Amino acid sequence: MDNVHLKEIIGRGEGRRVEFKRCRNSLSYDVFESVCAFLNRYGGHLFLGVADNGEITGIEPDAVPRMIKDFTSTLNNPQKLSPTFYLSPQAVEMDGKRIIYITVPESSQVHRSAGKVFDRNDDGDFNITDRSAQVARLYQRKQSTYTENTVYPFVELSDLRRDLLERARIRAKNEGGGSHPWQEMDDMALLRSVQLYKKDLQTGKEGYTLAAVLLFGRDETILNALPYHRTDAVLRRVNRDRYDDRDDIRTNLLESYDRLMAFVAKHLPDPFYLEGDVRISLRSKIFREVVANTLIHREYANAFPARMIIEQGQVMFENANRPHGHGLIDPGNFTPYPKNPVIARVFKEMGLADELGSGVRNLFKYTGAYADGAQPRLIEDDIFRMIIPIAFDEDFPENGTATGEVTGEVTGEVTGEVTGEVTGEVTGEVTGEVTGEVTGEVSYQTAIIDFCAKPRSTAEIMSHIDLTHKEYFRINILKPLLDHGILFMTDPGKPRSSMQKYFSSGKASSGVTGEVTGEVTGEVTGEVTGEVTGEVEHQAAVIDYCAKPRSTAEIMDYLGLKHKEHFRINVLNPLLARGILLMTDPYKPRSSRQKYVTNRKPSS
Repeated sequence: MDNVHLKEIIGRGEGRRVEFKRCRNSLSYDVFESVCAFLNRYGGHLFLGVADNGEITGIEPDAVPRMIKDFTSTLNNPQKLSPTFYLSPQAVEMDGKRIIYITVPESSQVHRSAGKVFDRNDDGDFNITDRSAQVARLYQRKQSTYTENTVYPFVELSDLRRDLLERARIRAKNEGGGSHPWQEMDDMALLRSVQLYKKDLQTGKEGYTLAAVLLFGRDETILNALPYHRTDAVLRRVNRDRYDDRDDIRTNLLESYDRLMAFVAKHLPDPFYLEGDVRISLRSKIFREVVANTLIHREYANAFPARMIIEQGQVMFENANRPHGHGLIDPGNFTPYPKNPVIARVFKEMGLADELGSGVRNLFKYTGAYADGAQPRLIEDDIFRMIIPIAFDEDFPENGTATGEVTGEVTGEVTGEVTGEVTGEVTGEVTGEVTGEVTGEVSYQTAIIDFCAKPRSTAEIMSHIDLTHKEYFRINILKPLLDHGILFMTDPGKPRSSMQKYFSSGKASSGVTGEVTGEVTGEVTGEVTGEVTGEVEHQAAVIDYCAKPRSTAEIMDYLGLKHKEHFRINVLNPLLARGILLMTDPYKPRSSRQKYVTNRKPSS
């Protein structure tokens, strides 16, 4: 906050949300009582170096750094403030003198200073520890408030990312079967509709909420509102003292979700599992729920970073929490409480989370199948912990990709040359998709070409090939046919029109022979037999060649490749994403001196 605003606040004098402390060269004994009272009430502004009458008395210049250090370290002492809380003091020069300014937000928890509960009124701080009725009302008020609703009146629409808002619309539309009210709303109407822009009836402030900032804010906006905001993803299997891999995530919740799920996919296996006669991803079922829970139900007023730690035998998630009980959660006898209902609603509308309570039941249902009968442990406390057992440490390499899942048939069907680690790590990821997903997609596409000899709607096509997942159909089946010029829109000027239909070109509709074989097989199946097989062969060659570190130029020359973008997207990136190749300098991925080396599975 600039000096003009600070002077305005000081000029209004002390009150329920403003407190002055003279503090010439050290912290006064009652500073933390005021911090505690502000946290317990509506938050406020604390000035050190200002007399009770508003006179700028100042702090000895040499004492300022020491006082800031003492203040921040004492805040982390639960004997002085419990629960502890992160605040960021600001040294300010005013009227030629040095003062310290601290803005204290309202907390969702009840705090104590030196074991005493303090509240705030217009006369200052007062001790209510022995006033049971007032303490009870304080707890009751805290339980009914949500940190996510904190209003930031100076945040503007330009501080939010419109691409994320558009992503939310598309996801909600797909989740809603092709339509959703958000489609018809502009950005402001959308944000208002889900209470991301509101008026605080207690303070009169109006603006975007913390939930809006966390969901859709630019990174600098988020870190301005919450300097301590961080989610840490850590792999700790070989190097137990530090880590084998890490992603330090300091961004919006939607991309935090993506990055956590990508980290899970990179380091944890996804064993074959049938539910009825349909294959489902156990890994996705389990960790979709756990990752969403960590982001949705975190207490964002607490500086404790959220963590995901993949270890031998388990994955542990931790996040700050406003507990409604203590101890292990029994899935058969628990009452779910909304911790951040606005954030939860946005996640649910986008299909990233289930209804409150149902996700926990699914977590217990699928973890047993994933971990040989072991069950997860959910521990409710000030730090909420979820411990997910895994049973694959002996069977899977460090990158978490199944070696035993695909092997034999893969070797024969895809390349006949990819064995050993390649079979499990490259082909297990690529070939399972080739034989199962891509071949299935080619079958769908050839059926569509015949069916669309006359114009058909999306609903008609999906019904014809018996698909229900609209987003899967759009991305994996319809879009490639449009991109390759095999299908055409009846109204290309309005691609999202509800009246849109699709028809096959004269060439391609000549059956699944001739042009189809040339275009579909050449463009789609060719990707299976030509591109994917070629890419798998290239990847296998790279794994052998990079037994010692090699540069991009050396690898491309070895493979006889000229097109750098193709090499990066189709050969190099998949190997890096699966942890099969490692960078020699992971902290400078674009360094001109970067080299790549194979991550060999440790010998037993």
